[in-house]
Amino acid sequence: MKIRSPIVSVLGHVDHGKTTLLDFIRGSAVASKEAGGITQHIGATEIPMQVIAKICGDFLKKFTIQDTLPGLFFIDTPGHQAFTTLRKRGGALADLAILIMDINEGFKPQTYEALNILKMYKTPFIVAANKIDRIYGWNVNERTPFMESYAKQYSSVQQTLDNEIYELVGILHKEGFESERFDRVTDFASQIAIIPISAQSGEGIAEFLTMLMGLAQQYLQEQLKIETDAPAKGTILEVKEEIGLGLTFDAIIYDGIIKKNDQVALMTSDDVISTKIRSLLKPRPLEEIRESKKRFKKVDEVVAAAGIKIVAPHIENVVSGSPLRVGREDLQSIKEEMLKEIEDIKIDTEDSGVLVKADTLGSLEAMVNLLQEMNIPIRIADIGDVSRRDVIDAKIVQQENPQYGVILAFNVKILPSAMQELKDSKIKVFSGNVIYQLTENYEEWIKELENKKKKQWMQAIVKPAKIRVIPKLIFRQSKPAIVGIEVLSGTVKKGYSLLREDGSKVGVVESMQDKGENKPSISRGQKVAMAIKDAIYSKHFEEGEILYVDIPEKHYLILEKELKEKLTEDEFETLNETLDIKRKNEPDWGMQTI
Repeated sequence: MKIRSPIVSVLGHVDHGKTTLLDFIRGSAVASKEAGGITQHIGATEIPMQVIAKICGDFLKKFTIQDTLPGLFFIDTPGHQAFTTLRKRGGALADLAILIMDINEGFKPQTYEALNILKMYKTPFIVAANKIDRIYGWNVNERTPFMESYAKQYSSVQQTLDNEIYELVGILHKEGFESERFDRVTDFASQIAIIPISAQSGEGIAEFLTMLMGLAQQYLQEQLKIETDAPAKGTILEVKEEIGLGLTFDAIIYDGIIKKNDQVALMTSDDVISTKIRSLLKPRPLEEIRESKKRFKKVDEVVAAAGIKIVAPHIENVVSGSPLRVGREDLQSIKEEMLKEIEDIKIDTEDSGVLVKADTLGSLEAMVNLLQEMNIPIRIADIGDVSRRDVIDAKIVQQENPQYGVILAFNVKILPSAMQELKDSKIKVFSGNVIYQLTENYEEWIKELENKKKKQWMQAIVKPAKIRVIPKLIFRQSKPAIVGIEVLSGTVKKGYSLLREDGSKVGVVESMQDKGENKPSISRGQKVAMAIKDAIYSKHFEEGEILYVDIPEKHYLILEKELKEKLTEDEFETLNETLDIKRKNEPDWGMQTI
């Protein structure tokens, strides 16, 4: 049994300092000649305890950390997508996370995205409020603890910083997290520590690393225990061609041991394959990496936690973000377990729902979780680029339910055959590389659809209106009657039925003309020639008479219940007059419920 280093992922908005932070920690180590202990990994850097102790100085003495943890294992794959790619069954691969942000710029789309991912995986994290050296008037004190540097600042500069932190506390509170500046935290189990730092000058790095180590010691003792002789478990970072090596894959091993010639089970988009390891490759140590002509050295075995490059045959279709399992005697049961993992995430039902495509198993899982939280049904969720088949599937759904006949594509391409199919269809594709923005865009589109539908529905509702037959303007007496009219209130449309004040039917508006131009609708104050189908002058109406639009009872009930406040004063008055006319013949008219 061994305690491994906690795996730490750095998340945050682009340009907010992820790389600078790790470069500072690595650079400090190299500068202090402690780099011999630092191991360069594929997609990761291992910083041993003695290096951390050197950077942190007295701060670490407050914790009894040095006896229990070997150091920190930083995942430094760029971009927060690495966090969703790097997963293991039941959660994130990272044991801890750092949410880094520019204190001067505050929260950005990718900061919110990172926060959503942390929420989903329930990963303990701290907030690194970076670039304090860019605060106007800040007096830089290189490589000093934050509290020491803070004490040397003008009170106005301290106030600016305090205000920025107060802003962060407010945003985190809205997002469901209680937080405080690290020195004011009273309970690390319920509050997120915010550590002001400068990755450029090194201010605050001592407290930052100490907080990270303290968090690891407090919450991760059990999950960091590994069996050093157990078959390895890991996650695939990416499959790529290396000059002189051929096709390789990079992986992070988080448990057990992996050896040259081991059989490993790997996942393709629809199956689990097994292959034999030909070579295990590790990057050269940090201090040699710039001088060495050989980038990697061959090793016989690697124990977790480690980032490793593996040469093996038949790996061209292996999926990024999928699990790796070393199988010795039990390869078949491992394969079955891995297939079950795909089924746990993939959703493929006959029900109506959206179609989801993502680049990795982890991002697919994140998409599915978020959509389920939003109660958006999913018909198909799969890894890979958008294909013609996907567009055809979305078309089928669209016929039943237009709002679900869409494709949500995270970080994937649209294949040429799919592009062609999309040209000939009305299928909407939402694509991007920020998950919550994708889902937000989809929600906005749904709202637009609903508003459009509501507008059409409202336009179909017959609203109150009345007209006056202008005396001496009877152009034709019947078949149809054509008369000059003036609209006294509301809007009259072609197809509306007309009533007299005694409730008797007059006829239907067949057409309306103004100076020879046909009008589909006319409003208050307008005078036109109106053709009234089925109406006979002097039998059904007289000149000078006021006629009302006949409102169907269902429409009246909708107007009364939902649209009353949208009526103008004259329309409202006409509605009441129409109600009186209808109730003369039917006392209960308009009294039922919808």
